[in-house]
Amino acid sequence: MKMVLVHGAGGTPTTWSEVVPRLLAAGHEVVTVTNPMRSLTDDVANTSAAIDALGEAPVLLVGHSYGGAVITNAGRHPAVVGLVYVAAFGPDEGETVNEIVERYPPAEVAKYMRRGPNGEWASEHTDAYWAEIGWDLTAAQRETFHAGARPSENAIFTQPTGVPAWRSLPTWYVVAEQDRTLRPEIQRDMAGRMGATVTRLPGSHFTPHVQPAEVVAVIERAAATW
Repeated sequence: MKMVLVHGAGGTPTTWSEVVPRLLAAGHEVVTVTNPMRSLTDDVANTSAAIDALGEAPVLLVGHSYGGAVITNAGRHPAVVGLVYVAAFGPDEGETVNEIVERYPPAEVAKYMRRGPNGEWASEHTDAYWAEIGWDLTAAQRETFHAGARPSENAIFTQPTGVPAWRSLPTWYVVAEQDRTLRPEIQRDMAGRMGATVTRLPGSHFTPHVQPAEVVAVIERAAATW
């Protein structure tokens, strides 16, 4: 099956470094995108171009973290047949990422977020950050994540979503039950309103790194639908 994997805010395709080899070995055609993170609109356009390049349906979209907001919109592409959210945002129509998180108490990651001179956001990867937010990553995984991290423009969090693709497409959701970046109760609430098929996994927000086999299993179950 054709698949497009979308990283979260501040991220790169290395989000999927433990996932992609397993999907390729299973015979899937896999594309990872590098979104500019200047605005949600730009990232949706960039992801839609990757879908275009794959040609005909069916295409499965997989999003991590903010990448879920991207696939919620890019999923309106006619080639897309299903969505997989991995500890990811799934905004409703007219809703922003900020509006979702502001309805709940702040996640622990908030204390490590820093704003740049032009309003952009980045997380500060101190020892305290890793101990609290990414305790289950190896030292090598932490270094890879830090080396590739990029600032995210505020617009990716404040631009509203259009008609969400999850209203009309089959949807799967992986909840990270110990997530200190996107609170687990937010994930469960979003999955519930989507009517998603839910899998709950232990561990931090870095689910594609720390639970790759389990994430692939969910993607495979989704792919088996077609």
